[in-house]
Formats: sequence, structure tokens, C-alpha cells
Amino acid sequence: MEMNCSTVNSLHLKPSLAFVLPSKSNGIILNNGRLRFRELWKHSMSQATKAFIKDGALRINGREALLSVPENVVVKPSSNESLFLGAVSPEASSRHVFKLGVVKDFKLLSLFRFNIWWMIPRIGRSGSDIPTETQLLLLEAKFNGDGSPQANKPLPFYILFLPVLDGQFRSSLQGNSSNELEFCIESGDPSVKSSKFLEAVLVNYGEDPYGLVKESIKILQERKGTFLPRENKQMPGMLDWFGWCTWDAFYHDLSPQGIREGLRGLSEGGTPAKFLIIDDGWQDVANEFQKEGEPVVEGSYFGGRLVGIRENSKFRSDNPTSEGTSNGLKDFITSIKETFGVKYVYVWHALMGYWGGVHPNAPETRKYNSKLLYPKQSPGNLANSRDLAMDCMEKYGVAMIDPNRVDEFYDDLHAYLVSQNIDGVKVDVQNILETLGTGYGGRVSLTHRFQEALEKSISKNFPDNSIICCMGQSTDSIYSSKFSAVTRASDDYMPKNLTSQTLHVASVAFNSIFLGEVLVPDWDMFYSVHYAAEFHAKARALGGCGIYVSDKINEHDFDLLKKLVLPDGSILRAKYPGRPTRDCLFSDPITDGKSLLKVWNLNKFTGILGAFNCQGAGTWPGLSSNQSNSSPEFITGEVSPNDIEYLDEVAGNNWIGDCAIYSFDSGSLSRLPKNESFGVTLKALQCEVFTISPVQVYEKNVEFAPIGLIQMYNSGGAVDNIDFSNKNSDLVLHIEGRGSGTFGAYSSRKPECCTLNSKQVEFKFSIVDKFLTLNIPAGLHFWALDMFF
Repeated sequence: MEMNCSTVNSLHLKPSLAFVLPSKSNGIILNNGRLRFRELWKHSMSQATKAFIKDGALRINGREALLSVPENVVVKPSSNESLFLGAVSPEASSRHVFKLGVVKDFKLLSLFRFNIWWMIPRIGRSGSDIPTETQLLLLEAKFNGDGSPQANKPLPFYILFLPVLDGQFRSSLQGNSSNELEFCIESGDPSVKSSKFLEAVLVNYGEDPYGLVKESIKILQERKGTFLPRENKQMPGMLDWFGWCTWDAFYHDLSPQGIREGLRGLSEGGTPAKFLIIDDGWQDVANEFQKEGEPVVEGSYFGGRLVGIRENSKFRSDNPTSEGTSNGLKDFITSIKETFGVKYVYVWHALMGYWGGVHPNAPETRKYNSKLLYPKQSPGNLANSRDLAMDCMEKYGVAMIDPNRVDEFYDDLHAYLVSQNIDGVKVDVQNILETLGTGYGGRVSLTHRFQEALEKSISKNFPDNSIICCMGQSTDSIYSSKFSAVTRASDDYMPKNLTSQTLHVASVAFNSIFLGEVLVPDWDMFYSVHYAAEFHAKARALGGCGIYVSDKINEHDFDLLKKLVLPDGSILRAKYPGRPTRDCLFSDPITDGKSLLKVWNLNKFTGILGAFNCQGAGTWPGLSSNQSNSSPEFITGEVSPNDIEYLDEVAGNNWIGDCAIYSFDSGSLSRLPKNESFGVTLKALQCEVFTISPVQVYEKNVEFAPIGLIQMYNSGGAVDNIDFSNKNSDLVLHIEGRGSGTFGAYSSRKPECCTLNSKQVEFKFSIVDKFLTLNIPAGLHFWALDMFF
């Protein structure tokens, strides 16, 4: 047999790398089946000068990232000094666990699936701290003090491991008790086997952890071609409007009249819902496991199956309410849009139609050739937490739509919804596909097939790309997302679970490091009347996400909502996914008893920073019993303009390095150099939001920084444009924005006068803190301010 050049170059093996080639492999068998590639490795080194294996260690940028690397590990250089890791086994199988080497003496962050649906973070120091089903691993590395040029650099650098899809196989990371990093790679179908994996884990490094993830996702997209990054996707219009979801308001007791009353209450209170999600409870479902009139069996509704694509009897014209409000779904949707000014109405459905799938024998759904299957989770999932929904679906089974008919199903369903004046869908239970791959080419192939059909139907029927993905946090789904632009980023908001409130906020912030480069993370609904309402509201103001509540009828805190929602129903959405600040990446904000969670984001001209005390209110799932959630009454942390990444993007050419800092809770304005910091002390479930605005120097030595609408959590999101000009020897600062309320800015000098939409207006100016404020009257959705100096 011959080994051609293309085969050799695809392996790029380390100098002492040896592996067993299967008997049918295209290679030369030497030394009892072990082949050494010293010369080939030397040749490949020109392509990977800073990332290589030598003397059994994987070195990244001069740092030993992995020790005792096994000889069956394969290294394949990629682009921009990144590389892929893989491995070779003597036997083909549908599931392998390969050791990559020892990880120790690093600060590390794992993002892992603690159950089949959802990710959470885990902080650690060595390989034994890395959970199964890790989908992102970030290490903080120090430069070596060995006389190398890097030794004098003051900042650490970061090493990223991303387990990816390799053909029909999906990989994940995990550690073991010997501090070894392993990757598990599996097809999800016993008949889909392989022994050689060349691109299972992407490894990359850089000095900017956020830019590192962004660059690595781009590398993967260009290499794999199965998904697109967030920035290349069309954003649905609902993201910029305040919404209401029916789930926690009604659960399954959904009705047209209830929806109408809920919309009326929000509208009359001054925060109209322009976006509505009609959640679970509108579909036509049959459930053989829950008999009418019998006591409710916990979890039995997960056995329900869809028997038609139309709405259920509560929304049909043949079953009007006593008030006569239901004349069919289309008339109802049209009516609430006209009455309450709702712009977007989404409805919920599961990826497989409903939790239990599509009924195989119902007259209206028989044509989709559904087959009753019993899900089977991978050992990696079972090593973490069980889940009630998954347990029930394993018990009752899922009637999976025939993959050859799934295009027809989605198109039928979505075309019908469009005919009823529905604007989009929230598609839930997406990870179920990884449990149904046997006989269908495996989990990756099946996910690609369903995702392709789903997105094709969305593109055809909902041109605004109107879809929210949910329960799809597996990389099977993430790396199959070519068009979907929004995904739920954490476990459900659970208002009755006292220990989950802080976990929810911390989970979304950390998960957004990864998810935010592929999709817009959705922070889920929340109650505005709740002991943790402000905690959730401020987090969503930072999140760069859509904002929607699930308040029960007439249970609203309008004072709180008006800090998020403008009178026209729009919101002030930040530019990027909100993520933890750099100094929080390797601290546990839930259980270490000392760390605050800080989350940063940017607007067009300002930064926004939130500080949250998540300590003492809950414990991460799966932590060992010696972990404690106790904490002191107050936690103190440091806040700095430097916490805002990429602030120079919005600072402009005249930035002098100082920032105006507005504290929302105290209403105070201060000025601080970008490298300095100040202390913040918070008790459990307390949070504070700061607008951080770069101070720019204009002519006549005017130093100015806009704060925006200071009664809004994300005040700087109201500022759309800033410009300046000279007029009759005056310096004129021209500011455009939206929304009403009090506008604030830092100004080193008091203006001679101010005009609002060309009419002179009164303003206040504090000589002490240089705080300039003026009123934007109600009813002005867009405005232009001119300040004359």
C-alpha cells in the first residue's frame, strides 16, 4: 500500500507520535504496526511554529498546555496558528473516549451541559475539574519567565479548546481523576463507526479572550461550513421591542380572553407589549397518558402528541367564549394587533411538533409517517443531572417525524400560521434529536437534516427570520445553525424556585461567551413583580437581547418596566451579548463567597456595566457536597472603565482617556481615568448598573460625555448620534436620540443655551459634578439636541 502526500499532510504528526493503523487504512505498517513520522513532523513545523507537541507536551505560545500527550493523538494545523486535535484508535466504534494529556496549574473555565438541554459554567484549576459534556474550555496562561520575548509582557494569554463536529461525529471534552483532559466523540448510531478523527477539537490562543472565541468561531465556520456566526445573520425585528410571553402567566390554562386582558393591562400601564409569544397551550394535542377527570400525573403532558397543525378548540371559531372574543385564530390575532398595536406574534411549538412528537395515526398527521421511538441519552449526559422532561420522554416515547417528510411538516405548519397572521415561532426541545439518531445516520446527520428543513421553512414563510430556538444548547444544534439568529441561553426562568434566580443570571452571562458568537442569547422571560425582579431586569438591560416578561394579569411593576421600556414599546438594546468582565472569567460568582459578577456591554457611544451579588442564594447543580453557598452579608468588588472591552470602538478620535460614570441607583455622576477603579459593595441579590461614557475634548476646551436617558437602566442606548460644528464662532454639539424622560450628560462647561428640535429649552447644570440635565417631553419618540458653547 502507498501513503500519498495528501494523506501525510493531513496528519501533521508530532516527532514521537505513533499510532496503530487499522488493517484497511491507507498507510504503511512498520514496527509491529506502529509508524513514526519524525521527518513529516519537521516538515509540518513551518505551518505551526507556536503550537506543537514536543517531548510529550503540547506547547501553545511557549506554554505547556497539555502534558503526557498520548502517542495516538493527532495534530493538524489550521489557520492563524490554531490547530485541530484528534486521535486514532485500533478499532472502529460509534463512540470513543480519547485522552489528550494532563491539564494542571491553570485557571480554567468550562461551559458544560449539566443536563441534556442546558449549559452552565464551572470554574477549576486542573483536569479533574472539567465536567463531562464540556463544550468550551478556556485556560488562563501566564507567559514563561524563560528570557523569551513573551516573558516581559504584563498580560496573560488565553488558550481555547472547542470540541466540534467531525463529519458524522460530535465531540465533547471531559476530565478525569488523573487530571487528564479527554475528548469523547460519538455518532449516536451504533452503525456509524470510525477509528480516525482528525478534526475533533479546535485549539487556539490569544491575549483577548472574547476576540479569541470570535476568531475561533470564524475559523470553524470557514472550515466546517455547517453554520454561520451571529454577525452574518439577519436579526428578527422583535428583538428591539418589549414583549410578553404567556407561559408563566397562564402555563397551560391559556385562553384568548386571558391574552387580551394581559395585553390590555400592559398597554394601559404605559409599557405596551409590541411582541407576544403564545406559548405552550394553543395546539391540538392528544395525550393517552393523562385521562380527563383523573388526577394529574406529574410530567404526563410530556407524552402529548400533536394531532393537527391547527389551533385547539379554545382558539377556534366554533368555540367562542361567553364574551364572544374568539372568532378563530386569525380574527383573534388580527384583533389584538389592531387593538393593542402588537407588531409581532410568535407561537410556541416543539421541534418535533410537540413534546411527544406528531401522532402517527391521527387523520391529519398520518401523512408525516411518524415513528414512535424511545430516546436514549449518551453516557456523557447521564454522568451529569437527570431531567424530568427527558425522563418522561424516555418513558412515553417520541413520535419522530419521518426525516423525508420533515420539510413538508414544517412548511405545512408555518404556512398555516402565516395564514392566521402569525409572525414567527419559538421552537423548543431541539436537543431531542441527539437521542434519536440510531438508524438515521446518527445525531449530527439527523440534526443537520431537521435544522436545514426548519430554517428552509422559516426563510420561506417568515422573511423576518422570526424564530427563537430553545433547548438547543448542544453543539449538534449550535453548529447546525446557518440562519437562526436567537437562542435561549439558560435553563428556564423559574419564579417559584428561590435558589435559581442568581444561577439564571450567571448562567446566561457565562454561556454568552460561547453562544453569543453564533446567536443572540435570549435571557428568557421574568416577572416584574417578584423579589428578584430588579436583578433580572438590570441583567436584561445589559444583555443585548430581547426583553419580555411573563407577568400574570394585572400584576405589573410599571415603575420597574419603565426603566426598560420606552412609551412606544421599544427598548434600548445594547450592541453585543452581555458577558462577564475579564476579571470575572475564572471566579465563581455563585459559591466562592467573595466574587461579584460583573457584566459588560456597549452602545453606540457609551459602555454599560452591571455588578451583581449572586453569592449565597443558590448552588450550582452537580457540585460536590463540600461546596458551600454561604457568604458574608455584603460582597465588595472593584469597578473600572477598563472593565468595558472595546470601549475605544465608541470613544471617538477626541477621547482623552477619562470617562464619565453614572450610577443608576444613586443618580450620581463622577469622572475617572480609564485605568482607575472604585469599590462597590452589594448584599445578596443586589445589583447596580453604571453607564460609562468616554470624555471627548472639543474646541473651546469643552469636555463632554453623553449619559443618555438617566431614568433608563441602559441610559446610553438612547443616544443614536453625536456630531459637532461651528456656528457664528460657537461650538455646537448635536445629539440625536430617542425616547422621553430626563437626558443627562457630563460637560466641563455650562452651555450658553440648548435647543430641542430647534426650540430653546431650559436645562440644569451642576457646577460641582458637571452634570447637565434637561427634559425630553413625553410623546417625542425621536429628538435632536443642540448645545451651544
